[in-house]
Amino acid sequence: MKQAIMTSPGKIEFRTIDIPVVKDDQVLVKMDRIGVCGSDIHVFHGMHPYTSYPIVQGHEVSGRVAALGKNTRGFSEGDIVTIMPQITCGKCYPCTHGMYHICEDLKVMGFQTNGAAQEFFAVDASLVLKVPDGISLDQAAMIEPVSVAVHALRRGGDVTGKKVLVIGSGTIGNLVGQAAKALGAVDVLMADISEYKLKKAKECGLENTVNPKVENLGQAIVSVFGFDKADLILECVGAEETITQAIANARKGTTIVVVGVFGKKPQVDLGLVQDRELSLVGTLMYQKGDYLKAMELIAAGKINLSPMISAHYPFDRYLDAYQEIENARGNIMKVMIDL
Repeated sequence: MKQAIMTSPGKIEFRTIDIPVVKDDQVLVKMDRIGVCGSDIHVFHGMHPYTSYPIVQGHEVSGRVAALGKNTRGFSEGDIVTIMPQITCGKCYPCTHGMYHICEDLKVMGFQTNGAAQEFFAVDASLVLKVPDGISLDQAAMIEPVSVAVHALRRGGDVTGKKVLVIGSGTIGNLVGQAAKALGAVDVLMADISEYKLKKAKECGLENTVNPKVENLGQAIVSVFGFDKADLILECVGAEETITQAIANARKGTTIVVVGVFGKKPQVDLGLVQDRELSLVGTLMYQKGDYLKAMELIAAGKINLSPMISAHYPFDRYLDAYQEIENARGNIMKVMIDL
């Protein structure tokens, strides 16, 4: 079978290796879709601080069950599945206190351990989830980023009846906004300096948008939410300017969930955080419950994924997919690799 390996930043090689022999507690998955995410691009640029080369990427995935280990239950050959890409130790404090997703020795497929960018992938059955009927291969490959959004919102508390500001309308920000509505938020305002991303937000049903380069963000917040402003803010960019906007525009006592990945350390006005009793909450990944909720929302038609899929590339043009993302300069959402 073919396997795609990033041997160094910007370089992908294809190798022919044997199809993995499925172990007793594993599932062999015939891979069908791999989504390219922002963290993959960091690896492509050699800027991911926790990834070394060579590495097999692929963590936003879907496929079909090809074979089962003798101890596995609950799957049949041909089932469409997705894979939770977390490898945890099961022994550290987070793992033994219900927080395994932030394991002290966490390894994520495609970053600290090899991912699924190959024709067949053998993985522990505990990390494989059968998707509900009616969910397509494309949708199944996006369960992972939807789970990121679901978990981020959970970190901010129950959003039922809440007014939610999302700063950053890329793939994750868009999904955060959609998930907020699906989970009961009464109003959602999407902010971004990209008109393309704001257009995509509207195509996905997120009607309230603002471009802070064109309109005053504070005025837009009051216009949509009223003078009480947002009940919850989620920063989905990972830049000093946007976390500054979140803090400056937060109502006293508000929670700000930090979803964006910061490449550079920002200067943050902790004086305002202290004076206004703001809560800055981090969010990293997800747990199985977030995956199940993500699948539930997708299956119910409450998350619109079709407008977010910008392009498909065959497996042997993996590198071309990265080049399209580079050339688009932000005017692109999700690119899929088809196997």
